[in-house]
Amino acid sequence: MSVLTYPEAVGVGLLQGVTELFPVSSLGHSILIPALLGGHWKHDLDVSADGSLYLNELVGLHLATALALVVYFWRDWVRIIRGLFTSVTQRRIQTVDQKLAWLIVTACVPVAVAGVALDKVFRTTLGKPVPTAIFLALNGIVLFVTEQLRRGGTGRRRAGAVVPGEEHLSADEQSDLRITRLTIRQAVTIGAAQILALLPGISRSGSTISAGIFKGMGHEDSARFAFLLATPVIGGAALLKLPPLLGAQGNGLRGPLLAGSVAAFVAAYLATRYLVRYFENRTLIPFAIYCSVAGLGSLAYFTLA
Repeated sequence: MSVLTYPEAVGVGLLQGVTELFPVSSLGHSILIPALLGGHWKHDLDVSADGSLYLNELVGLHLATALALVVYFWRDWVRIIRGLFTSVTQRRIQTVDQKLAWLIVTACVPVAVAGVALDKVFRTTLGKPVPTAIFLALNGIVLFVTEQLRRGGTGRRRAGAVVPGEEHLSADEQSDLRITRLTIRQAVTIGAAQILALLPGISRSGSTISAGIFKGMGHEDSARFAFLLATPVIGGAALLKLPPLLGAQGNGLRGPLLAGSVAAFVAAYLATRYLVRYFENRTLIPFAIYCSVAGLGSLAYFTLA
């Protein structure tokens, strides 16, 4: 059974914290980079190996990433949770906070069901370097196509546009108001895009942001909705994977996992701060180019080496 060393745990934690939120696939990088490095990294960090707890360790690190998102968006989550509570107690969905709460709840249902049913099959069967490299390249193509279609003149709303009559609201509240213009069906479709992230190499945030753009949202609002959706999804998945690590199987792993979690928290928090500002006026194109080049380059390395 492979065991993460402290350097491996910190390295993977930093990698996971950044790539989970950047639209470049955290699982894809967590598979490809150890395989490219070789040696004990390749042996210890193999999700498809029999008896490997690396997948549990990876998902365990997601808890730190989810916590970083909660800390960054804590004011928003206070409003969202309060909105859900008042909606249930008052039996109505009227305010922006109430609408946003139910959009998040319903949008998370498809990926929650698919994650329980397909997670192990997808990640262990396809969690090898060659298919991961292919999916990473496809991820880049999807991001590129999203931007090209968006520029095709479809009347989509511009990111950051002020809602008429609501100029007194903060930027985050303005964004929430634009998000709540989504129908339940549209929100569920956007949330379901996260299912694609079960395929190693396909980015959760990239899929969700792309789906949001296709539904008429701007980059800024799509990214915000994607990060809000990711918080309960990756946090819940992490909690499901933690029990084996807390028992006898986790002996020798808990120290490195804690160190990796601290690294993942710091990296995810800084990544979130950067991306929230980035998507105010920039696009997915740089990430599309990176994923395509990295995916095709890795594919060539693993098939020709």
